[in-house]
Amino acid sequence: MKFIFSLFFFMTAILTASSQEVISLYPTDSIPNSKPTANAEKSETQGNGRLIISNITVPTMTVFRPEAGKENGTAVIICPGGGYWVEAFSHEGTDVAKVFTEWGVTAFVLKYRLPSDETMTDKTIGPLQDAQRAIQYVREHAKQYLLSPKQIGIMGFSAGGHLAGTATVHFDDQKIANPLKTSLRPDFSILVYPVIIFNGEYAHKGSVEKLLGKEPTPQQLKYFSLETQVTKKTPPVFLVHAKDDKAVKLDNTLQFADALDKANVKHDLYLYEKGGHGFGLHNPTSDVEWMKYVKEWMFGMDLILKKPKGY
Repeated sequence: MKFIFSLFFFMTAILTASSQEVISLYPTDSIPNSKPTANAEKSETQGNGRLIISNITVPTMTVFRPEAGKENGTAVIICPGGGYWVEAFSHEGTDVAKVFTEWGVTAFVLKYRLPSDETMTDKTIGPLQDAQRAIQYVREHAKQYLLSPKQIGIMGFSAGGHLAGTATVHFDDQKIANPLKTSLRPDFSILVYPVIIFNGEYAHKGSVEKLLGKEPTPQQLKYFSLETQVTKKTPPVFLVHAKDDKAVKLDNTLQFADALDKANVKHDLYLYEKGGHGFGLHNPTSDVEWMKYVKEWMFGMDLILKKPKGY
């Protein structure tokens, strides 16, 4: 009971502070693949003003809606990065969501569970369950949010890009209950300096170990090496990366783009000469705003429509 009241006051504080709706992905006592544990979630604002959240065991989505009357029926679910250790919730989440609302797009910032043997029966699928549940929830509640159920995409940064990418390629491998047989396939995907490769010299070892442990099986490495999982059913993808990224090598994006090309999946990418890793919305080394190209791509691909029928 004490935990429930603590959670209630925590959620109330968030709503009061941000005036945004916060959705619980599951009932508190029915989170799948979850071990009983105290909620040790921690939020910290760094000196640069970025909000970092750690120890996440209760997944939620924060909703950012356009001004009334400006909705265009498109939604995007945003997965912040953080190496599967933490989540960079503001500069790779809420800040990006606000830009989407200016375009008439409804944004849902996903606070997904971070993999842990202490809190999960199988930590390797916990984040993916939450991403699939987010797609399922938004699609099943499309009418409530004035959305087209056929205009729901997913976006991710760094390890959040790996999570969004996993949901992009593994939508047929359902890890959650789905009684309504709702499609878990995102209609588009936007991956920003994403972790893609889990095997070999270009793998991001920190993300691999946090998600799969110190001794992953060959089957696990292949499943989560997303460049090996692309098919002709994979939805359209937009990719962003900096060529000098030392944390997540550019080869992650290039190999994924090559796999998309071979499968004849529509995609585009924007590459910065410099910028390193984790720059979020604004690359300090360039005057180019990559989100401008995302917007052009979405309109060009009819991923943003003007008042689509039937939503």
